[in-house]
Amino acid sequence: MVQWDLARYRGLLQVMARRLLLDPRLERRFDFSDLVAETLIKAHQAQKQFRGQSEGERVKWLYQILANTARDKIREAYAEKRDLNRERSLDAMVCDSSARLEAWLAAEQSSPSEKVERQELLLQVGEALNRLQEDQRDAIIRHHLMGEPVSEIARKMACTNKAVAGLLYRGLNKVREILDTGSRS
Repeated sequence: MVQWDLARYRGLLQVMARRLLLDPRLERRFDFSDLVAETLIKAHQAQKQFRGQSEGERVKWLYQILANTARDKIREAYAEKRDLNRERSLDAMVCDSSARLEAWLAAEQSSPSEKVERQELLLQVGEALNRLQEDQRDAIIRHHLMGEPVSEIARKMACTNKAVAGLLYRGLNKVREILDTGSRS
């Protein structure tokens, strides 16, 4: 069996873990880097169980491990204060995150080469987002991955709408710059 370079997926998993942890119900419960590290360990231990063939299937599989690891951490965090309504809403949030990623990866009309290119781009975007300043990265994740309006992001970040717009603008420009530099290498 061929061993995968699981470190290659770290950036994408970090973005997805940050997205989960930006939810106010999970803030300060556990660290995203611990979540990603545990996910990669579980993935390494379970490589023989992976039955997919494509890069997209591998990314979905890794994201499912991340979601399950997050669920376990959430259950641990709330074990003493068990609230079935909260647990259902947290499960819905994890499922929503997974569905958004799967929808992005699906695109059945794409040719196999287009799917591979899109999956490679997804990994590169994850790495690029992780290289941004924290406030730029959080603004981009909240707005573009979580669908939050600028005014809500401004409220949560305790700044103005104009400041958030600037973070989004500068962050997206930096992502483009990182991706352009990477494509020329």
